[in-house]
Amino acid sequence: VQLQASGGGLVQAGGSLRLSCSASTRAISNNGMGWFRQAPGKEREFVAAVDWRGSNAFSADSVKGRFTISRDNAKNTVYLQMNSLQPEDTAVYYCAASLYAVASGSSRNYRYWGQGTQVTVSS
Repeated sequence: VQLQASGGGLVQAGGSLRLSCSASTRAISNNGMGWFRQAPGKEREFVAAVDWRGSNAFSADSVKGRFTISRDNAKNTVYLQMNSLQPEDTAVYYCAASLYAVASGSSRNYRYWGQGTQVTVSS
């Protein structure tokens, strides 16, 4: 599976962005999907995950109530809606496809990774 993340950019604090992750070469409808991020000098961290049907999703405490993950299996695409962005949300955001159908917060469960999209939030 090849994953292509897009939608990143520069936004002011309090603004919104929607990231998209499109899959090619095969469908991801049977895979749990996740978003992770990595800020400069920091470890990659979990952001949000959704199960194969889109019926179960959860997010990290740091983004809960601000970020929402969703998916459209007909379009082979996963989204991350990010609202009330803060400077600490600045990072490269990666989408990933899990080995399993359930949603997971562990990067060890993800086999396929996109190339990342930069999100920069100015204060």
